[in-house]
Amino acid sequence: MCQADQRAKTDRYQFAIQRAANWICGMQSSNGGFASFDVDNTYEYLNEIPFADHGALLDPPSSDVSARCAILLSCMANHDPAFQTALDRCMSYLRNEQEPNGSWFGRWGTNYIYGTWSVLVAMEKIGMAQDDPMIRRAADWLKSVQRQDGGWGEDHDTYCSPEKAGQGRISTTFQTAWALLGLMAAGEVDSAEVRRGIAYLQAAQQADGLWHDDAFTAPGFPRVFYLKYHGYDKYFPLWALARFRKLHQPDTHHQSL
Repeated sequence: MCQADQRAKTDRYQFAIQRAANWICGMQSSNGGFASFDVDNTYEYLNEIPFADHGALLDPPSSDVSARCAILLSCMANHDPAFQTALDRCMSYLRNEQEPNGSWFGRWGTNYIYGTWSVLVAMEKIGMAQDDPMIRRAADWLKSVQRQDGGWGEDHDTYCSPEKAGQGRISTTFQTAWALLGLMAAGEVDSAEVRRGIAYLQAAQQADGLWHDDAFTAPGFPRVFYLKYHGYDKYFPLWALARFRKLHQPDTHHQSL
């Protein structure tokens, strides 16, 4: 492909990305966060209407969705001051949403382990200093809820009992992977907790090379019903192992150039 064609292709993608980022900015709620489907859908009294969709009628901003939007905004912040402004507001929202124990609530995956991983990955992408107190508190919390077998696991009743955040009856490979990815994003790749978690995933790998958990993985409506995404215990452990390996090997590609 000639350079002119390459530039045209790049410009085409850039236009599409710009449009998407503009749309994301338009979906930012007044508190700086983002929801999945709506803006400022926060009128809690509507959940008290009888038969109002199990008390989960609304689509308020959440930390996990906001973290993903922050990643896109960080990629676009140098292109337009409006994106930087939206990113700054989103980061303020995430700071305000951090729980006293250092975790974040996870609306679309169970639960605080999922939310904490989502936000830590976004902060890494944004380039936030790893010694930021917000990151350190989150990393310390993830370490504190590691189970004796080296894994992590969190039950769905944490949606009813937040004081049980990060706790579960058993470890699961997908929640272990989330915790590991969060800790590695926080600069903890050489920590004893990460190495124990990696060992757990290696030991849990089955003969076919994959992993299997019977546990449900995510809420449909928190406190009402839950879903099982069958891919979660396949690709999240692989993702965590690959990230760990990449962070521990030299950049041979650049060395060969």
